[in-house]
Amino acid sequence: MLYGAPPARRRDAQRNRAAIVLAASQVLTERDPVALMPEIARRAGVGQATLYRHFPDRHALTAAVIEHQLDRLEQLAAGPGAHPEHFRDLLRAVLHTQIAMPGLMALIRRLDRAARHRYRRRALAALAGPLRRAREHGHVRADLVPEDLALLFTMVQGVAGAGADAAAARAAADRCVDLMLDGICRSTPG
Repeated sequence: MLYGAPPARRRDAQRNRAAIVLAASQVLTERDPVALMPEIARRAGVGQATLYRHFPDRHALTAAVIEHQLDRLEQLAAGPGAHPEHFRDLLRAVLHTQIAMPGLMALIRRLDRAARHRYRRRALAALAGPLRRAREHGHVRADLVPEDLALLFTMVQGVAGAGADAAAARAAADRCVDLMLDGICRSTPG
């Protein structure tokens, strides 16, 4: 065996794990996560035994999907979203991801309070730097703080989760995002 190169089996396991997390992210864009595990295995192109080897239960898989989404947020916040003039777009993307994944939001609501708090803290930490720079450059309200973003998440979730008509709830949540962003962001610095 050559040193420095992981064994093929390990690469296969990594690919399977990544495929499962991506498939779970897709499934969680749907409203009802009840038949979660079998559908994820099918979409990932793996057997249920492989899925359960990586994620013994729905909670472990939910945690992996949340971690994946938070990793994406941190990458966005460190990239172009870190520039003050792009904060509105970054926040819009975060809020629309929340709207687009009602199944994940339903599972997050079932997590214990400490886990929800830990994930929220990580999301706010990722947004804190871009928010500070946007505030300093006059792209957002001068009094906007990271805790206000948590309030926005809660408001959007409340609107997105209201009502039995998923399309109407999503449209209302999209409108809510536009109204909130218009209230906290400035079109020109000043």
